Amino acid sequence: MPRILFIGLLYAFICIPSIAQSPETNVWEKDIRKFEHLDSAETYPSNAVLFAGSSSIRLWSTLGSDMTPYPVIQRGYGGARLSDFSVYAKRIIYPHPCRAIVLFVANDITGSEADKTPEEVRDLFLNVLKTIREKYPDTPVFWIAITPTGLRWKAWPQIEKANILIQKACKKHKNTYFISTKNVFLNSSGLPKDELFRSDRLHLNEKGYAVWTGIIKKELERVIGNQ
Repeated sequence: MPRILFIGLLYAFICIPSIAQSPETNVWEKDIRKFEHLDSAETYPSNAVLFAGSSSIRLWSTLGSDMTPYPVIQRGYGGARLSDFSVYAKRIIYPHPCRAIVLFVANDITGSEADKTPEEVRDLFLNVLKTIREKYPDTPVFWIAITPTGLRWKAWPQIEKANILIQKACKKHKNTYFISTKNVFLNSSGLPKDELFRSDRLHLNEKGYAVWTGIIKKELERVIGNQ
């Protein structure tokens, strides 16, 4: 294993226990318990695609119909960060043997003083990937790039660096895929297309989800087929 990657993984594993006890992680406990209730009450097909992550996944009201013919499992919560998703990953993902896993977590870099560095975001992603591989070594995992948004535009250089680092990490791991979205969410001036977002200039609107749908389904079809 390359030394830099090893150090990154070591950092992530050392930090997880302390993160697990932090208020910013514990605040999502009720949401995770709701997922566990659904897992006990509902039956999901083994060929479903699991979509998990932050509020852009939670708010995707047309996910089921948009992803036809793929059956889906939807597990998005609030303002998820990789720093808390890393703690909850087993409880979210392990109950679901599935055809593929699609992840989108976009709140570790927002332009605040509490932001993670791009390298820390990459390391936390690798921690989540390791957790997944312990249970599902061969299931295709897709990471949707963090979207350029008007609200967080000042943080875009750091966000884009995190995207690049995660993309490079995906290329080094079997059955792990990075879904790039930057080109379709930036206009000819290189700025976010506000028409694809809600009034908060952060969350996707109907047009934005339609763009996501086209990109994500194309990648799913490429990797796992459409049957």
